[in-house]
Amino acid sequence: MSGQYGRRSLSVDTQDAGARLDRYLADEIPEYSRTFFQSLIKDGAVQVNGSASRPRDLVHAGDAIDIAFPEVVVPEILPQNIPLDILYEDNDIIVVNKPKGMVVHPAPGHPDKTLVNALLYHCRGNLSGINGVARPGIVHRIDKDTTGVLVAAKTDAAHRFLARQLAVHSITRVYEAIVYNSFSEETGTIDRPLGRDPRDRKKFAVTAGGRRAVTHYRVVNNLGRFAHITCQLETGRTHQIRVHMAYAGHPLLGDPLYGPSKCPYRLEGQCLHARTLGFIHPSTKQYMEFEAPLPEYFQKLLKTLGESN
Repeated sequence: MSGQYGRRSLSVDTQDAGARLDRYLADEIPEYSRTFFQSLIKDGAVQVNGSASRPRDLVHAGDAIDIAFPEVVVPEILPQNIPLDILYEDNDIIVVNKPKGMVVHPAPGHPDKTLVNALLYHCRGNLSGINGVARPGIVHRIDKDTTGVLVAAKTDAAHRFLARQLAVHSITRVYEAIVYNSFSEETGTIDRPLGRDPRDRKKFAVTAGGRRAVTHYRVVNNLGRFAHITCQLETGRTHQIRVHMAYAGHPLLGDPLYGPSKCPYRLEGQCLHARTLGFIHPSTKQYMEFEAPLPEYFQKLLKTLGESN
């Protein structure tokens, strides 16, 4: 794998133009704080279009940002023989159906048994290195307790090609969810900016200073106190569906962070499933679309809710 010294590259899309450089980086890479990036920028470790910048400088659409993270002692990430539900695989990409409870890549509190550990074993280490040694192959993520389709890149070229599609929001991403409260309308759109919750940095919130986020939803079935919906992402911000639906008065059932503190059913996290993922293939340049069936727990819960109404 390449990129083993923690270098990352970003391309600013139109919707993020005008943001301060330090804020943009903290929003784009939320595992690090704005203060961390301010120090990194002042140390000359962040270049915009090949030149050093200041934290307060504004980013522009199309800016190429290169970040050299300081060398740290990173625990060795070992391949682990963990079964994968593979939906598709070739020399460029691998598409998997991630199960509930699996973290995508190692992080504090989750040093192993992640999707990355499983991919390293299955792909024999042949994964892109653009995101560094801690996130080989990872182009995008879904939350630990969200199930469904995720694509990983085997080469740096494939990674860059997929990342460009993510940046311009051309990838198809459709989710299914069970939320609190029935709907009077069949379809709707939530267009509200998202950013770090100023009261709790572990959470995100609708905030005037956030980045534009757009979620389109459709009601599949009203289920009394709950509803089964699909959500199509126009943008892909962290926790976007969870925050948007809570903001609209329909928090996800089982969501421990944005929903009611007590859940009427024994669930392990939010009822959210990444059903559909579609993109242009890096080599063939043909559109491909993949679907992951609803997990068993989700199907059983729908049946239970249907029978109770």
